[in-house]
Amino acid sequence: MNHNPGRRSFLKQIGLSGTAAAVFPAGLALGESNQRQRITENVTDTKTGSRVYNGAYSHEYLSRIAFPMGGFGTGMICIEGTGALSHVSIKNLPDVYNEPCTFAAISVKGLKNGAKVLEGPVPLWKHFGRPYSGEGSESSTIGLPRFRNTSFLARFPFGHVDISDDDIPMKVKITGWSPFIPGDENNCSMPVGAIEYHFTNTSKTTLDAVFSFNTKNFVRVDDGKNKITSTKNGFVMTEEGTKEKPFRTDMAFFTDDDATVVDHCWFRGGWWDGLTMAWNAVKNAEVKSVAPVEKDAPGASLYVPFSIGAGKEKTIRVMMAWYSPDTDQTYGDVGKKKENCDPANGCCNSPSDIGLDKYDQNFDGKYYKPWYSNRFKNIDELISYWSAQYDDLKKKSTLFKDAFYASTLPPEVVEAVAANLTILKSTTVMRQYDGRAWNWEGSGDTWGSCHGSCTHVWNYAQATSHLFPAMERSMRATEFCESQSEEGHQTFRAVLPIQPATHDFHSAADGQLGGIMKVYREWRVSGDSEWLKKIFPMVKTSMEYCIRTWDPHERGVIEEPHHNTYDIEFWGADGMHTSFYIGALNAITAMGEYLNKDMSRYKNLSALAKKAIETELYDGEFFIQKIQYKGLNAGDPTTAKSFGGDYSDEAKELLQKEGPKYQYGKGCLSDGVLGAWIARMCGLNDPMDTSKIKSHLLAIHKYNLKQNLSEHANPQRPSFAVGDEGGLLLCTWPKGGKLSLPFVYSDEVWTGIEHQVASHLMLMGHVQEGLDVLRASRNRYDGRIRNPFNEYECGHWYARALASYGYLQALTGVRYDAVDKKLYVDSKVGDFTSFISTETGFGTVTQMMGKVTVNAVYGKIDVDKIEIAKKA
Repeated sequence: MNHNPGRRSFLKQIGLSGTAAAVFPAGLALGESNQRQRITENVTDTKTGSRVYNGAYSHEYLSRIAFPMGGFGTGMICIEGTGALSHVSIKNLPDVYNEPCTFAAISVKGLKNGAKVLEGPVPLWKHFGRPYSGEGSESSTIGLPRFRNTSFLARFPFGHVDISDDDIPMKVKITGWSPFIPGDENNCSMPVGAIEYHFTNTSKTTLDAVFSFNTKNFVRVDDGKNKITSTKNGFVMTEEGTKEKPFRTDMAFFTDDDATVVDHCWFRGGWWDGLTMAWNAVKNAEVKSVAPVEKDAPGASLYVPFSIGAGKEKTIRVMMAWYSPDTDQTYGDVGKKKENCDPANGCCNSPSDIGLDKYDQNFDGKYYKPWYSNRFKNIDELISYWSAQYDDLKKKSTLFKDAFYASTLPPEVVEAVAANLTILKSTTVMRQYDGRAWNWEGSGDTWGSCHGSCTHVWNYAQATSHLFPAMERSMRATEFCESQSEEGHQTFRAVLPIQPATHDFHSAADGQLGGIMKVYREWRVSGDSEWLKKIFPMVKTSMEYCIRTWDPHERGVIEEPHHNTYDIEFWGADGMHTSFYIGALNAITAMGEYLNKDMSRYKNLSALAKKAIETELYDGEFFIQKIQYKGLNAGDPTTAKSFGGDYSDEAKELLQKEGPKYQYGKGCLSDGVLGAWIARMCGLNDPMDTSKIKSHLLAIHKYNLKQNLSEHANPQRPSFAVGDEGGLLLCTWPKGGKLSLPFVYSDEVWTGIEHQVASHLMLMGHVQEGLDVLRASRNRYDGRIRNPFNEYECGHWYARALASYGYLQALTGVRYDAVDKKLYVDSKVGDFTSFISTETGFGTVTQMMGKVTVNAVYGKIDVDKIEIAKKA
C-alpha cells in the first residue's frame, strides 16, 4: 500500500494510476526478486493493451530484442529476447546481422520430447526475409526444437530470459551479462560476457540431463588458417587470418564446471553433416569427447551431464572471451605535430600536457589496436582473469543494477536510461591502445558510422561523464590537444589512432562551444582543479577562436556561417547556437574566475549575447534564426565549403529569393535552446531568461510532437518514425516561412533530440509534457518492430541517445559537485529515490519528507553540504 498521497497525486497527474502504476516502485523496500516477479506478471497494461514500461517483454514484443554484452571498445555479442546469440561483432568492427550457428541445448533422458534448444520460439521475421532465406536459411538453427514460452526482462547489465515448455518439467532462467561497474573503466573494457543457465526441477522425481553448448567455427575466414584448441572446461576457436589480412581472432567458450566434456571437432563431411551430427548428439543425450585436430574443425561442443533432484536447482555458467588485437583501421587525415607548443600559452600536443600522463603510452602504430590488447597479452591471460574475477565482477555489477533499479522515477524514464546504456557496450564505442575513448557516432551494419568521437553528436551524451569520468576526460584531452590547432580551430572528428588532425574544414560551432561547457562539467564532476589549471589555456584559445570566427564584431551572436550537427552551415544568427555561445562564455568565466583571472571581457560579451537572443532572436513564443549572407565576413555561399554540394543554377536562383540552402529561419527548432540544456546538464545556470526557455520548450511540445505521422511527408530518412507512429520532428514552421530547402534533416525524428527536449521540459518543471515526448519515443522501440536496446539514427546504437541519462538530473535536480563536495537537489516529482554516480563511488539519493540521504553502495561519496532548491 502506498501511504504517500503526494506521490499518488503525481502518479495520477502523469497518467500512471491503475495497472501501469504496478511497476512504479514505492521505495527501496521492494526486493529485486519480488520486483522482478511483479514486473514479469505485468507485461501489458490492461487498459491500453500496450507493453508496460520497464517491464518484461513477451510474445510479439520479443521479436527484435538484442541485448549487448561486451565492454568499452571490445565489440559485442547480443543475447536476444528468446535466448539466442546474435550481432556477433568481435573483430573491431560492427557485424550487426552476424548470427552464427551457435546454440545451447538440454536433453532430459527418458522424455519423449526432452531435447530442445535452450531458446524460445523463433521470431516470425526470421522465417523469411534475412539473407539467404530464399535458399532455405541453410545451416541456421531455426529448424531445431525449442521451448514454447518465453519472456525477457532487462535489468542492465543483466538480461534475463525465462523459458518453459510442457514437454520438460523444468523452469529455465537464462541470464546474459558482462561487467558494468561505474568508475571501473578497465574492468568494463574487457571482451567478455557470460550466460548463466539456471534449471529448477518442477517434477517429483530426479531428472538426468545433458547440457550442451554448440557452435560452428564462426571465426574462420576463406583462405585463412584456423583451429580449435582446448582451454580448461572449454574450447578456443582461432583464426590466424590471410596473407592480405593477417589478423588473428580467438573466441573462447568455457564453463566453471569440472564435469565438462569437450568435442573439439564436429563431424567433418559434406552438406549439413556437422550440424546434423551435433544435433544427433543432443537428441540422444550423448557426451562426446573429441580431441583437437590440427586445423579446419567445422565446430565444437561442450557438454555438462547432471542429475537434478525433485525441487532442486542447478546453474551452468558459460563464459565467453574473445581477442582480436590487430586491425588495418585508420580514419581521418593526419596533420602535423604542433612545433614549439607551450601548454601555458594555449597549445598542447598530448594528454600529458594537461596532466593525463596515463594516456601517454608512446604508441606510434599506424593502425588501431584495442586497449584490451595492451592489458592482456593473449586470450589465455584474458580467460584466466575472467575466470578468477568472475564472482567479484558480478557482485559489483549487481551492486550497480540494484542501486539503479531502486529508482522510484517513472518507469519509462528508468527504461530509457538503462536501454541506452547498452550503447557503451556496443560497437559504437572504441578504446584505443593507450586507454583513450574514440567513438563512432553509431554502428553501420558492417562498418563504423561517422568517425572521430564527433563533437557535435557526443555533445548530447550525458552518461559517460558521470559513470566513467576519466574516460570522458580522455575525450576532452583529444579535443583540446591533438584536434585543436595553435589558433584554436577544433577538428570535430578525431583521427584514429589519435594523432594531430588537419584543419582544412569548418569547426563545428555547437561541438566546439559545447566542449568548453563540458570542460567545466568535467572539472566539477572530478574535483580536479589541477587538471582545470592545466587545460584552461587551451580552453581560452578555443574560446578566442569561436569569437573571432563566428562573432568577429563581438555583437554577442553567432552569425558567420557555422557548421553544426545537421551537417550543414547556418548563415546568420540563430537561437540554437547563441544559446551555446552564452553557455560557453559563462563556463569559461566561471573557470577563469576560480583561477583568479580577469574575465570581464567574457562577462560583458555574455551579457550582450543574452540581450541579443532575448530580443533579436525571440518571436514572442520561441527562438528563431535570422538568415543572413550579405554583410558578413564570409564569402559567397555558392563557393563556400560545405557538405551540401555545389549550387546549381536553380539553387542560385533560390538563393536570391530565400537565402542559402539548408537554414531554418522562422521555424520552431527542437534543438533551438540546446545550449541551455547542455549548460544546465553541466552545472551552469540558464544562459537566458528562464521563462523564454520554457516558452520555447512548450512550443516544441505543441508544434513538433506528432502522435501520428501518417500524413507527414518526409523525403529524407523516414524509417526512424513512420506511418501511424508518433515522434518529435526536428523542426516545424507553425507560423509559416518554411523554406523550399530547409536544413536537410528537418523532417526527421531523432531519439537523442527527443530525450534532450523531454528531459529539458522536465528540468523546467513540465514533467507531463516531457513524458509525452518520451513515451512517443519509447513506444516505437517496444520490441515489435525495433530493438528496445538499439536506438538508431545514422547507425545502430547511436550516441546521441545517451542524452537520456539527463532524465535523472532533470527529474530530481541531483547533481554532485566534487569541487565543493556539495549535493544539489531540485525534485520535480516530490519524494524520490534515484541513482547517483560520481568520480569516487555510486549509490542512491533519497528525498523523503524534506530530508535528503545519500547511500553509497560502492566507493564513497563525500558530501559536506546538501542544497535543496526552494520551491516558488
